[in-house]
Amino acid sequence: MKTHVKHLYRPPFSEALPAPIYFRSASIPAEAVNPQHHHVWGELVYSFSGVMEVKLADRHYLAPPQYAVWLPPFVEHMGLNKYETTFCSVYIAEELCSALPKTACALTVSPLLRAVLEHLRDHPPQEQRSEAEDRLLRVVLDQLASAACVGSYLPTSDDPVLGPVLRMLEAHPGDTRSLPELAREANTTERTLTRRCQRDLGMSFVEWRQRLRVVKAMPLLEGAQTVERVAFDLGYSSASAFITMFRRMLGVTPDEFRRGASHKGISGGR
Repeated sequence: MKTHVKHLYRPPFSEALPAPIYFRSASIPAEAVNPQHHHVWGELVYSFSGVMEVKLADRHYLAPPQYAVWLPPFVEHMGLNKYETTFCSVYIAEELCSALPKTACALTVSPLLRAVLEHLRDHPPQEQRSEAEDRLLRVVLDQLASAACVGSYLPTSDDPVLGPVLRMLEAHPGDTRSLPELAREANTTERTLTRRCQRDLGMSFVEWRQRLRVVKAMPLLEGAQTVERVAFDLGYSSASAFITMFRRMLGVTPDEFRRGASHKGISGGR
């Protein structure tokens, strides 16, 4: 996947961690990239707003706010984001990673873990950490150890037949053509695309397209576009159909999502 890069960002250190568990948060502009690198500690990447993407040599993780990406020590990776994003990284020393996943993966974020990460974002630990701050960071470690591993929220495929179809839809999420119509455009069959969706994406084409539209809707909603405008831009014939899909996928309505982002200080106007 080619990414237009306008900004580069890097972690504040590269040789050693300042503490066995270290938290930092940052807001980064659209089209920013953290270049390919690795480190001897593990890292949790979580987006409070927008969608963070993490690329490995053979995998591409995309995680909206209900997921985080876990990177074990020594894993080569790069970070990128298409839209303005507020995120955090929790760096964990290698000796504390024994109970955490051995391979890179997306993790579900529990309400408790999300609340702790938001608290740490709003009250960053001091250089000389208190016992209370240390205990809170240990809660993060415990929550990670019990979190369920999942695939990327919006997986992709390098398949020569399926890949171009997915990339076309990513560029034009409002395209309303059915799977049979897309199959004809790709000179293949609906059955072939259906099989390859299950094989490469682990889900149906319909679910993948709905996830794509959720991901595309998030920055538009945070940017204060109306729900009706977002619905029509994403190919829905009515706002109510879009609202129903969005609530089923995320558990909140588009307006509730927008209010939550604004309340957390991560709306498009930050």
